[in-house]
Amino acid sequence: MFKKILIANRGEIACRVAATACRMAIRTVAVYSDADAHAKHVVACDEAVHIGGSAPRESYLQWERIIAAAKATGAEAIHPGYGFLSENEAFAAACAEAGLVFIGPPASAIQAMGLKAESKQLMEKAGVPLVPGYHGHDQDPALLQREADRIGYPVLIKASAGGGGKGMRAVEKSEDFAAALASCQREARNSFGDEAVLVEKYVLRPRHIEIQVFGDAHGNYVWLFERDCSVQRRHQKVLEEAPAPGMTEAMRKRMGEAAVAAARAVDYVGAGTVEFIVEQRGKEMNFFFMEMNTRLQVEHPVTEAITGLDLVEWQLRVAAGQPLPLQQADLRIHGHAIEARICAENPDNNFLPATGSLQVYRKPPHVEFERGPVRIDDGVREGDAISPFYDSMIAKLIVHGATREEALARLDAALAATHIVGLATNVQFLRYVVKSRSFAEADLDTALIQREQAVLFDQQPVGLELAAAAAVAKTLLDEQALAGNDPFSRRDGWRSHGVAGRRFEFDFGGQHQKAELRYLHDGALQLAVNGSAPAPLAFRVGEGCIELQHGERRVRAVVYTTGETDHVFTPQGAAAIVSVDLLAHASEGAAEGGRLTAPMPGKVVSFSVKAGDKVAKGQPLAVMEAMKMEHTIAAPADGTVAELLYAPGDQVAEGAELLKLAA
Repeated sequence: MFKKILIANRGEIACRVAATACRMAIRTVAVYSDADAHAKHVVACDEAVHIGGSAPRESYLQWERIIAAAKATGAEAIHPGYGFLSENEAFAAACAEAGLVFIGPPASAIQAMGLKAESKQLMEKAGVPLVPGYHGHDQDPALLQREADRIGYPVLIKASAGGGGKGMRAVEKSEDFAAALASCQREARNSFGDEAVLVEKYVLRPRHIEIQVFGDAHGNYVWLFERDCSVQRRHQKVLEEAPAPGMTEAMRKRMGEAAVAAARAVDYVGAGTVEFIVEQRGKEMNFFFMEMNTRLQVEHPVTEAITGLDLVEWQLRVAAGQPLPLQQADLRIHGHAIEARICAENPDNNFLPATGSLQVYRKPPHVEFERGPVRIDDGVREGDAISPFYDSMIAKLIVHGATREEALARLDAALAATHIVGLATNVQFLRYVVKSRSFAEADLDTALIQREQAVLFDQQPVGLELAAAAAVAKTLLDEQALAGNDPFSRRDGWRSHGVAGRRFEFDFGGQHQKAELRYLHDGALQLAVNGSAPAPLAFRVGEGCIELQHGERRVRAVVYTTGETDHVFTPQGAAAIVSVDLLAHASEGAAEGGRLTAPMPGKVVSFSVKAGDKVAKGQPLAVMEAMKMEHTIAAPADGTVAELLYAPGDQVAEGAELLKLAA
């Protein structure tokens, strides 16, 4: 077994590998960029080596520096994690040439399966069913357009060298194909250094079901059951679960054997995932090969949860030349597991990635890196920054139960206990998905989010009255904490006779709101919100929360205050409510109109207009790239472009004005 390995990645996967290596008495070396100088994975490892600037192309994609770091520190092997260089055959080959063990498949297998087009040709020869499409080498845009027209719309354009939803677009009609193709090619080139794409028929009501496979250098192969990854946004996974609901033993066996056949075809060694698109026709399901990911997957913990295995330990043992710890007949499914990806993004704004600091990061009771009812894999700590340079994922929350229903209940409770303040996240959105009819009843396909959008977006589960009551209670508790023992510093509104009143003003849900607090002579409180009838308000400090009652509603609320904003977390959901200090804001003028600003730090990819052009509301004006994804900036209203303030390729800060639009 290895004495020391280098982890050529960052974030939660680097922490995950370091934890398993520590348990196996293997020393670890971290690599880090400028942005990650104080990151959690650096602290988790025994040693750390700086390898360059914050952008991946200046650090984590510089494999020569990574190999040099491994040799300088005496590491015997390199674990690539997932993403970055994990599916780069040149890196795998360079490791071997340098005398280092690449903890993954041989370069030949990565090459065979890494390009979607070539892998599909290989599977076609092996008799694995494929979705109709074009997987050829000729990348002439006119040819690709003709092939798409021949296949019939809707079609899916996919980066041949890609993964993780990068360089992927669904196209509904022929006239939209050229623009979608250009966008896919740019994204693929920036993410993978290869703009080649393939075009496939877009399967209606598809499910995304994948098989975890493992092979060793002794010719042994197993499949560790399936994962359903159908719940997706932007072709990226949101929730993953194992086993797949509705899977029959017969179909599981067919898919598992097909996955192992695919691995055998390329002499695969290590952990890999064979992904299938599953077409649902009534009660029948047909599967088609989609791609093979020649690495460990983000969602591997759900497989660990239902098998009781540590797949990273398997990777290390296989890479060290040991045979697989178990054979197919030894493997069993135990219960049900679900993983939720917690990301820094705003679901109500087309899942726009967010940056900022984790001012509050509180997690539910959990175990880390082992099987348990609740597990969290993350690479961040409270106070850390989420930068624009890397993926927006903050953490993975994994739950396990005896049944799917038990796992669902545990997931919702764990999400409710996950409190993040400082930037937008998808935590509440995940709760809405878990409780949606389609997910609760396992009516799954990749369009679930679109189908359930009425109950997933722009929700206010807490409501104005409860949020205002929590904010008022928090204010009064803070004031009481500052009060002295003498009667002149009391802050309880006491009067010798009559009723005292106090006005609060808030911004909630984008609307200005008012609340009136009444101090009754007997010490009781009443709160009226936006002219509603005054209702009794009572509260006390509970165990880590405020036990709150307003009118007939009782709730346990946790409130975090940042500046003027109170972040209210309750079992029903979470909300943010802003206290408005009228004196402090009295001199602020109305917002200037006609401004188009960068929603986050990033790079300007292109402008589709020039100064003097007339534009209509909703018309695309510019494209930005941030967190490895492209984002289109559209006109907020009709107008005329007055001036472009940046050029393509320029890096811009969040809030920077990109162009001026005159009425």
